[in-house]
Amino acid sequence: YKKVRKKRLHPLEGNPQLRGVVLKTLIKKPKKPNSANRKCVRLRLSTGKEVTAYVPGEGHNLQEHNVVLVEGGRLQDTPGVKLVCIRGKYDLPHVKKK
Repeated sequence: YKKVRKKRLHPLEGNPQLRGVVLKTLIKKPKKPNSANRKCVRLRLSTGKEVTAYVPGEGHNLQEHNVVLVEGGRLQDTPGVKLVCIRGKYDLPHVKKK
Protein backbone atom coordinates (compact mmCIF):
# COMPACT_ATOMS: atom_id res chain seq x y z
CA TYR A 1 0.00 0.00 0.00
CA LYS A 2 1.02 3.61 -0.52
CA LYS A 3 2.39 5.62 2.39
CA VAL A 4 0.31 8.72 3.10
CA ARG A 5 2.38 11.88 2.88
CA LYS A 6 1.46 14.81 5.10
CA LYS A 7 0.65 17.93 3.07
CA ARG A 8 2.75 20.93 4.00
CA LEU A 9 0.36 23.71 5.04
CA HIS A 10 0.92 27.35 4.19
CA PRO A 11 1.91 29.26 7.35
CA LEU A 12 -1.16 31.54 7.09
CA GLU A 13 -3.52 28.53 7.03
CA GLY A 14 -5.92 30.16 4.56
CA ASN A 15 -6.09 33.57 6.28
CA PRO A 16 -5.44 36.69 4.18
CA GLN A 17 -3.29 38.28 6.91
CA LEU A 18 -2.09 37.37 10.39
CA ARG A 19 -0.60 39.23 13.32
CA GLY A 20 2.83 38.26 14.59
CA VAL A 21 5.23 39.20 17.37
CA VAL A 22 8.86 39.86 16.42
CA LEU A 23 11.30 37.40 18.00
CA LYS A 24 14.41 38.82 16.33
CA THR A 25 15.52 40.79 13.29
CA LEU A 26 17.75 39.10 10.71
CA ILE A 27 19.61 39.89 7.53
CA LYS A 28 19.33 37.23 4.83
CA LYS A 29 21.42 36.87 1.69
CA PRO A 30 19.70 36.08 -1.63
CA LYS A 31 20.62 33.24 -3.98
CA LYS A 32 22.97 33.69 -6.91
CA PRO A 33 23.18 35.76 -9.11
CA ASN A 34 21.66 38.42 -6.82
CA SER A 35 23.52 40.07 -3.99
CA ALA A 36 22.03 42.23 -1.25
CA ASN A 37 21.10 42.16 2.41
CA ARG A 38 17.40 41.43 2.73
CA LYS A 39 15.95 42.75 6.00
CA CYS A 40 13.81 40.04 7.56
CA VAL A 41 12.24 39.30 10.93
CA ARG A 42 11.58 36.05 12.76
CA LEU A 43 7.97 36.06 13.96
CA ARG A 44 5.65 34.09 16.18
CA LEU A 45 2.25 34.23 14.49
CA SER A 46 -1.03 34.42 16.37
CA THR A 47 -1.55 30.75 15.41
CA GLY A 48 1.60 29.84 17.36
CA LYS A 49 3.80 29.13 14.31
CA GLU A 50 7.31 30.57 13.95
CA VAL A 51 8.11 32.01 10.51
CA THR A 52 10.47 34.40 8.72
CA ALA A 53 8.96 37.46 7.02
CA TYR A 54 10.45 40.14 4.77
CA VAL A 55 10.30 43.83 5.73
CA PRO A 56 9.85 45.87 2.51
CA GLY A 57 11.01 49.44 1.92
CA GLU A 58 14.06 51.34 3.11
CA GLY A 59 14.74 51.34 6.84
CA HIS A 60 12.64 50.02 9.72
CA ASN A 61 12.69 50.26 13.49
CA LEU A 62 11.51 46.77 14.42
CA GLN A 63 12.77 45.26 17.66
CA GLU A 64 11.88 42.26 19.77
CA HIS A 65 8.24 42.20 21.02
CA ASN A 66 7.02 44.58 18.27
CA VAL A 67 3.75 43.54 16.61
CA VAL A 68 3.42 43.37 12.81
CA LEU A 69 0.81 42.30 10.26
CA VAL A 70 1.96 39.80 7.62
CA GLU A 71 0.50 38.64 4.32
CA GLY A 72 1.50 35.97 1.83
CA GLY A 73 4.04 36.74 -0.86
CA ARG A 74 7.41 35.08 -1.07
CA LEU A 75 10.81 36.63 -1.64
CA GLN A 76 11.79 34.88 -4.87
CA ASP A 77 15.56 35.11 -4.42
CA THR A 78 15.74 34.35 -0.69
CA PRO A 79 15.12 30.77 0.52
CA GLY A 80 12.74 30.24 3.41
CA VAL A 81 11.00 33.64 3.25
CA LYS A 82 7.33 33.18 2.30
CA LEU A 83 5.64 36.13 4.03
CA VAL A 84 5.81 39.92 3.72
CA CYS A 85 5.21 42.45 6.51
CA ILE A 86 2.59 45.15 5.89
CA ARG A 87 3.82 48.72 6.44
CA GLY A 88 1.61 51.22 8.26
CA LYS A 89 -0.09 48.78 10.62
CA TYR A 90 0.67 48.09 14.31
CA ASP A 91 4.35 48.79 15.14
CA LEU A 92 5.72 48.99 11.57
CA PRO A 93 5.25 52.55 10.22
CA HIS A 94 5.16 53.63 6.57
CA VAL A 95 8.43 54.34 4.78
CA LYS A 96 9.66 57.83 5.71
CA LYS A 97 9.44 60.51 3.00
CA LYS A 98 12.70 62.22 2.18
